[in-house]
Parts: sequence; structure tokens; C-alpha cells
Amino acid sequence: MGILERKTAWEKEWANLERQEARFLKKHAQKKESFLNQKLEGRVPDKLQDTLDGAFVKAFEVVFQKGTGVIEVTYRKEKREKNYQVREYAADLQEDRRTLRAFSKKAQGTGTVNLLMSGISGVGLGVLGIGIPDIVLFTGMMMKSVYEIALSYGYDYEQEEERYFILLLLQGSVSYGQQAEAVNREANAFIQEGRLPAGYDQKEQIQETAALFSRELLYLKFLQGIPIVGAAGGIYDAVYMRHVTEYANLKYKRRFLKGREERSV
Repeated sequence: MGILERKTAWEKEWANLERQEARFLKKHAQKKESFLNQKLEGRVPDKLQDTLDGAFVKAFEVVFQKGTGVIEVTYRKEKREKNYQVREYAADLQEDRRTLRAFSKKAQGTGTVNLLMSGISGVGLGVLGIGIPDIVLFTGMMMKSVYEIALSYGYDYEQEEERYFILLLLQGSVSYGQQAEAVNREANAFIQEGRLPAGYDQKEQIQETAALFSRELLYLKFLQGIPIVGAAGGIYDAVYMRHVTEYANLKYKRRFLKGREERSV
């Protein structure tokens, strides 16, 4: 690029996205055990892992089969779709960093609200000593947040392809090291190709996602099941919700920018 050539708004946003993704993967290069995990190690019943696995599998299945309509009651889907169309029209009229950033700004605002709600509900249930039953609520909140982020960038979430992408985003938010890199490559491959991988099985994908979350939250959900002190475990609902919303926003932004690039060709 010559000295007098300037990057377009799209190029600047893409470069900024690449830096943000690199920072996210760097933070997930190695898992650091929390103080609570270290203290609780060896005190968790052996069967709790299997119980958590089953609870997360059931929660994802319920959301996909019956829960989407219930989740949509918590926000106005049609209004969000129309608001996206307004932002898209503004970006089409004049594509600058302000109009492009309007999409991620809306998505981030949505994520912040859901993060606060997740923290409040997690702490409240922790005070009551409710741990395992919180998984359905926590999963519903995660899906609500991802759904709203998807709508902010103009994507619906009803098709099987979209559900595959969403499950990848959830996996990427709680993966570390080589696994995080691998999931990120899968997500980028979907963004590039827009189709399911050969031999895809949604049930297996749900089981993989559930296993990642149950291992990540094992000690915290055990602690959350103890009245009063469980509030310390419940507050981590917000921590993991932040991971989910951050990663979902990055990958949907990549998909959105990729789509605009393809339209301009």
C-alpha cells in the first residue's frame, strides 16, 4: 500500500477485529485454575461430573426443541430485526467506521444486560443453595445472549446450520490452548463456507459442548449447591457469560464483515 493510500473503514474494522481475536486466543492459550477450584479439588462427589454432563445436554436439547419461543418472549425479535435493517441501510448509504461499529455497539449493549442478569440470578440461587437446577436457567441465558447478538448482526438462529455455529461459539468461549485454536478454525471455516461439516451430528455436538461446560463449571456448581456460601459460586455465572458474549460478538462481527466484503465484490 502506497504512502498516500488510506485504508477503508472496512479494512480498519477488519484489522481491529483481528487484533481483538488474537487477544482473546492469547487469554485462552492456557487455563488458569481459580482459587475456588483449587480449594474444592478432591471434595466434589465422583458422580457429580456425570450429573452435570446430563444436565447440560438436557438443557441444550430443551432450548433447541422447545425453548426458543420462550426465550423470544424476553425480547422483541421483530423490532431487533427492523433495527438491524435501519443500521444496514445507514451503512449502505455511507460505510464508515461509525456506521460499521453501530452493529457491534448494539451487540455489546445486549451482552452487558444479559451478563448483569446472569450474575444476579446466579448469586440469588447460590444463596438458596441451588446449583444443578441453575443449569437450565444459565443455559437459557447464554442462548438468549447469543440469539440477541446474532440478531444485532442480521442473522437468524432457527436453522440447523446456525445452531451448529452457536454451539461452536459456546465451545470456543470455554476452550483453551490447542482446543481453542481448533474450535476457532472450525468457526472461521463455517464463516467462509456457510455449510455444515461432513458427517455433522447435532446430538454429538451438543454432547461435546455440554462436556466442556460441565468440566469448566464442576467445582463452581458444587459450591453453588451449598446455601449462603453458594453465592460465591453463583457469581461465576456472570464470568462465563462474559466469555460467551465476548467470543460470540467477535465471531458474528467477523461473519458480518465478511458478508459485507462479499456483497461489495
